[in-house]
Amino acid sequence: MSKTITKYFCKNCGYAASKWLGKCPSCEAWNTFSEEIIKKSAETKHLWGKNTKQTVEATKIQDIQKGNETRFMLSDNELNRVLGGGLVPGSVTLIGGEPGIGKSTLLLQLALNFKKKILYVSGEESESQLKMRAERIGIKNEECYVLCETNLNNLLNFLKSDSPEFLIIDSVQTLSSENIDSPPGSISQIKESTAELIRFAKETGVPVFLIGHINKDGNIAGPKVLEHMVDTVLQFEGDRHYNYRILRTLKNRFGSASEIGIYEMRGDGLREIENPSEILISERDELLSGITISCAVEGIRPILLETQALVSSAVYGTPQRTSNGFDLRRLSMLLAVLEKRCGFQLGAKDVFINIAGGLKLEDPGLDLGIVAAILSSYQNMYIDSEIAFAAEIGLSGEVRAVSRIEQRLSEAQKLGFKKIMISKFNKGIEKKNNSIEIIQVGKIEEAFEYLFA
Repeated sequence: MSKTITKYFCKNCGYAASKWLGKCPSCEAWNTFSEEIIKKSAETKHLWGKNTKQTVEATKIQDIQKGNETRFMLSDNELNRVLGGGLVPGSVTLIGGEPGIGKSTLLLQLALNFKKKILYVSGEESESQLKMRAERIGIKNEECYVLCETNLNNLLNFLKSDSPEFLIIDSVQTLSSENIDSPPGSISQIKESTAELIRFAKETGVPVFLIGHINKDGNIAGPKVLEHMVDTVLQFEGDRHYNYRILRTLKNRFGSASEIGIYEMRGDGLREIENPSEILISERDELLSGITISCAVEGIRPILLETQALVSSAVYGTPQRTSNGFDLRRLSMLLAVLEKRCGFQLGAKDVFINIAGGLKLEDPGLDLGIVAAILSSYQNMYIDSEIAFAAEIGLSGEVRAVSRIEQRLSEAQKLGFKKIMISKFNKGIEKKNNSIEIIQVGKIEEAFEYLFA
């Protein structure tokens, strides 16, 4: 016999309470509780796997035999990169992103090109709609199956009879279990559906991809505990006004959590960008002030990109500080250093910063390139287009060393740059194979003197 009860769940951590609370006792977040009606059966029963009680035993860690499972090398090299070198069997990966950014296209394209038996479960599109998109992308995998289903019970019954080698769910917010009497997309439904799919993945070794919606705050919809349950969390992001998309790793139990993959959105799907530096550096007919080339590192990938600055008089009284792709608070810090430590009068100037290509990066190695672009626009003097920058700026005006300097030098040299300005505190640089001239400075004043003397 079942009974219906009402519970309140925290949207942030999934904490359950019998009454509404203003502050969550678990995560201490305010106004995050939502009411849900839940129907629980007298006996708890999992939809997937055995429910019989078994005796468990602990094993010494030195006695555990290391598995010899190999990763799945996918047809998408950028996706292999962000996953840490391929897909681990039995792993559960969650991909989030804004509506229309290309999450479904990315995974459908993977299913159509990967030579394995793949089941694509869609709760948002019909079979005919998926067929139209597949024809536009190009069907190369004859073992790609489509199932339009939102009932979790029906889906798991199908998987018991016909299990694929690879499972894609689009999206996890559309699934609902008959064991819980709450609407699809609610906290309890998302937790139940994800838990059953994780149990399926771990017991069968089938890797699972989950597509997740995001809320107005940019976080994946549902409880925050959802991101803790899965093995890998990827964020698909980009600007609608640009064709480039970035697949960023937020969590990865099997590899680095600081990798990115770059794609270009086209009419026939997503194209992998193997060398993003070539598309992020624009070709100019003439040399202009306020433009520099900075070398950033995302994960282990060096990227050369164009940093643009515009410094003008504040005609509206209060100076404006605007930044696209660069942290506005860090920009304010750099401007304060230039005024306090170096004597440049920027307090009454409007300053605008733009990272070309629509990328949003947080590497401190961009600091020197940003400062050089600001000074170039302030002096109205151009900087040689064959010089790149890679260094961090400290509060006392010192030019600090950055990590992975060898990779930055190699990338700049590969793209034909003749010079690169870095910190003199970067030690152990191998110059024997570097045809690029290395300019090492310790203060902003030294960089200014070299560039504008």
